[in-house]
Amino acid sequence: MILQILAGILLLLILGTIVFVKFAPQFGARSVGERLERIQDSPNYREGKFQNLVHTPMSGENTSMWSNALKFIKGGDNREPKSPLQTVGFDKNAFLKADSGITYTWFGHSSVLLNINGKIILTDPVFSEKASPVWFGAKRFNYINQFEAEQMPDLDIILISHDHYDHLDYKTILKLKDKTKKFYVPLGVGAHLLRWGVEENKIVEMDWWQENMVDDDLLLACTPSRHFSGRAGVDKDYTLWCSWVIKSDSASVYYSGDSGYENHFKLIGKKYGPFDFTMIECGQYNEGWPYIHMMPEQSVQANIDLGGKLMMPIHWGKFNLSLHEWTEPVERAAAEAKKLQVSLITTLPGEVNNLKIETNNEEWWRKEEQLVDSY
Repeated sequence: MILQILAGILLLLILGTIVFVKFAPQFGARSVGERLERIQDSPNYREGKFQNLVHTPMSGENTSMWSNALKFIKGGDNREPKSPLQTVGFDKNAFLKADSGITYTWFGHSSVLLNINGKIILTDPVFSEKASPVWFGAKRFNYINQFEAEQMPDLDIILISHDHYDHLDYKTILKLKDKTKKFYVPLGVGAHLLRWGVEENKIVEMDWWQENMVDDDLLLACTPSRHFSGRAGVDKDYTLWCSWVIKSDSASVYYSGDSGYENHFKLIGKKYGPFDFTMIECGQYNEGWPYIHMMPEQSVQANIDLGGKLMMPIHWGKFNLSLHEWTEPVERAAAEAKKLQVSLITTLPGEVNNLKIETNNEEWWRKEEQLVDSY
């Protein structure tokens, strides 16, 4: 009798989870109609899923999903800052004042605001408290100046690299959709945005190596990355993942999204490089999944492959999504950059920077006493 009751409870939990995932909007939607036909016509879509350019196992040869799960349960030391992190209060007016060159502000993890000759572009905006579809999950670090979607200026473009929760956030999109002219996304991601109320004429879906002229002086190219996708546990690789190239007559920028290291960086560098500015993932790596995220030393090498003149490490400093210490990514990247004579920028979150002006490369993450900005 007890076993029957437990089995009934388990069945109800499973059915409840299925219903919740199906109807809760934060899990997004699948493509239908013409959007689905475009996916099925893609050379990168085979056997019902998108494929990487090379074989990409989810785990390393000497690890398993279960061993990784046990390590996460056990935890690790210094995976989150012990005190509020020094940040700069975002000055929207100063950011918008720039009308030439490349002005940029990093808000932690992979959210970067760009002003390229007056075009305002935001990458993978995540401004919610958690990178998760439910009440539990990875909580953002405690910043002295926390950043919110409401602080963003009107946007010409939002670039999305893939549909994982730390890159595509339901609540953030709801807040930004009416102040954004266009969303450029990889194939399949448009269905999520449509479900969330983004107007269809605002969504541009692209496949790898496709280009789109935003205006006479701004080119967007959807370029490969080595990763995977999925939001609901049963939709792995139904949508594409990508990196982005942004080029004008006077500026050339690369945004990596998430990626393991491979030859695609050299291919992108050969076709679109060199780059004035690269934003390359450098965090949330683990020896258990070496093919879907880069080690910091590989991130620096990727910048070299791309022909990057100035590299900013991203995908660190905001969420605890792996087992390494929270400062390890930038420390390792900085050491490798010094060794290989690569120019690396370690800007404070919220700081307004311009490529024409030398930025103070302060090791802000090492400060034990965090002082409130006078900004």
